[in-house]
Amino acid sequence: MKELEKIFVAFSDAAWGMPLLILLMGGGFYFMFYSGFLPFRYLRHAINVLRGRYDDPNDPGDINHFEALSAALAATVGMGNISGVAVAIAIGGPGVLFWMWVSAFVGMATKFFTCTLSVMYRGYDSKGHLEGGPMYVITEGLGKKWKPLAAFFAIAGLFGTLPIFQANQLTQVIREVVLEPNGLSTADPFYTNLIIGLALVFITSLVIFGGIQRIGHVAGKMVPGMVVLYMLAVFYIMFAYYTNIPDAFALIFKDAFTASSVLGGAVGAIIIAGARRAAFSNEAGIGTASMMHGAAKTDEPVREGLVAMMGPFIDTIVVCTLTGLAIILTGTWQTSGASGVTMTATAFNNAMPGFGSYVLVVCVLIFAFTSLFSYSYYGTKCFSFLFGAKYKHLYNYFYVVTIVFGATATITAVIALIDGMYAMMAIPTMVSALLLSPKVMAAAKDYFKRMKTFREEQAEQIASERLKA
Repeated sequence: MKELEKIFVAFSDAAWGMPLLILLMGGGFYFMFYSGFLPFRYLRHAINVLRGRYDDPNDPGDINHFEALSAALAATVGMGNISGVAVAIAIGGPGVLFWMWVSAFVGMATKFFTCTLSVMYRGYDSKGHLEGGPMYVITEGLGKKWKPLAAFFAIAGLFGTLPIFQANQLTQVIREVVLEPNGLSTADPFYTNLIIGLALVFITSLVIFGGIQRIGHVAGKMVPGMVVLYMLAVFYIMFAYYTNIPDAFALIFKDAFTASSVLGGAVGAIIIAGARRAAFSNEAGIGTASMMHGAAKTDEPVREGLVAMMGPFIDTIVVCTLTGLAIILTGTWQTSGASGVTMTATAFNNAMPGFGSYVLVVCVLIFAFTSLFSYSYYGTKCFSFLFGAKYKHLYNYFYVVTIVFGATATITAVIALIDGMYAMMAIPTMVSALLLSPKVMAAAKDYFKRMKTFREEQAEQIASERLKA
């Protein structure tokens, strides 16, 4: 197991070098300026689309705009926000949060382009069902000669979307916060992890074998509640430590450009750490969310791009910041030798002695399970693209088996494998989005021109009706 862990770590470190950072961050900045800061200018319209104002049940697709965003957030607003942020701060110090914010802001533009393309260039699987995602964007938008790049994405997606990180951290928090303090754990932690892993397999199977409609329905019900619950818990911590808030933000900004807390001045390393964790958190430029948004019921690609761009803001700017503040305000990042979800649990318990860690457990259960449900959909789409739609159900069996591996493996091995595969997925996603970006802008100009004409016609009709009255 140790040798396998070393291989995964070496693979991840090699993948997340400066070239990938330039592709993700540089590409995001390019999208932001090329679009004229479109994600921020049309935020109000995006909210109206999300509210269902433009929904048409007869449009092609499987789920509505709200369910698409909820299901995508169910995958992104998960353990990456609770455990991933703790890992990032443990490695790079508080300043890593700043670079996560930067990644999220440019990620909004990236999400707009990649998810607009996922609807614009939907394709059909071997059963004739309409599908979206980077592999279809590549083959339908760039042409069949680019299919090897699409297959590369799908192969990386088979492993990058495995539930091993969620299973690992959920198992850790259940064992260390709930079972061990109450004397309910076995003498050997491995067997406790194995039992928890098998229980996760059973619960996850009940949902994922129901398909995307059930996943979208469950996510739509659970995601809003889980975000609100987590926000209330951290707001309590912020209120309890309100005098430390100015110093916390000052530390974040200072450390972002000095990396003096942990990395000894290696600013480049802290930027990479922030980009890695932001990518793991909000998946902007990775391509997973594009697969979910590609299933939205719409014949207007730009609308789904507008909905998708809200994901990085909710996920990273809001939820990840809350986790980071809880850890920094309580001083846990300096006093706790724990890592991952245990560090976050310690922060909650420091602020809410006796019950704080249990509040986090409830949040973790919801966060982790919604991620476990949604990730299976991504993997089945990749499997279907490679081997045919009639075999895609076979991936779910492989998927649930790996939950046991995630529950019993080390967090280092798990994070390294997922990080490395995310890096591989980002290459075809970003390359295709950059090459097809003029198509997105042409579609956006046409869409907003039509929306402007529509609003003017509505205004004229209202004015005419008033005159008649």
